Amino acid sequence: MIELFLKSFLTLFVVMDPVGLVPVFLALAGDRPPKKQAQIAGRAVLVAGGLLVAFFFFGRGLLAHLGISLEALRIAGGILLFRIATEMVFAHHERETEEEKDEALVRADISVFPLAIPLIAGPGALASVLILGGEARGVVGGWAVVLFSAFLVLLLAYLFLRAASGIRRALGRTGVNVVTRVLGLLLAALAVQYVADGVKGLL
Repeated sequence: MIELFLKSFLTLFVVMDPVGLVPVFLALAGDRPPKKQAQIAGRAVLVAGGLLVAFFFFGRGLLAHLGISLEALRIAGGILLFRIATEMVFAHHERETEEEKDEALVRADISVFPLAIPLIAGPGALASVLILGGEARGVVGGWAVVLFSAFLVLLLAYLFLRAASGIRRALGRTGVNVVTRVLGLLLAALAVQYVADGVKGLL
């Protein structure tokens, strides 16, 4: 059971990468008030957690019923992530007034996409919980161990996201702008890698 816990925790920690979520969160929500950032972080983690639990119990059967492979899921996630990456790199500004900007911030719920999906509960995380769930069947209390490991990683992700505002104050606006552009390039590369891995798996 201890071995399963360590394997589950390390696998999900590496795949979800709570530390790596911080610069993404800064780029997407760095200009929003701290209270709003806390709400976004909490909602993103809850949505991601709900999706991971749902996939843990029903994912394999659902994908098989729909005829969808994990590779196809990985490609779809990569395409969606690439769209966000291009917006970050080119820093699109389509609204002129502060009122319009505030209204846009209310409408744009980044907690579900792209934070919860595909950054936290991405194709890798979904595939991992499916695989770990299969391995846990031969261990007494194995399912509880895997779910507890996922809970710990999600808790760490939430704590890192909550600390993002402090990091933003340390970087300043110029630093955040630089991080946004650089991160956009990295996200674009990650998106292409998702698609490439998916295509390779389908061939």
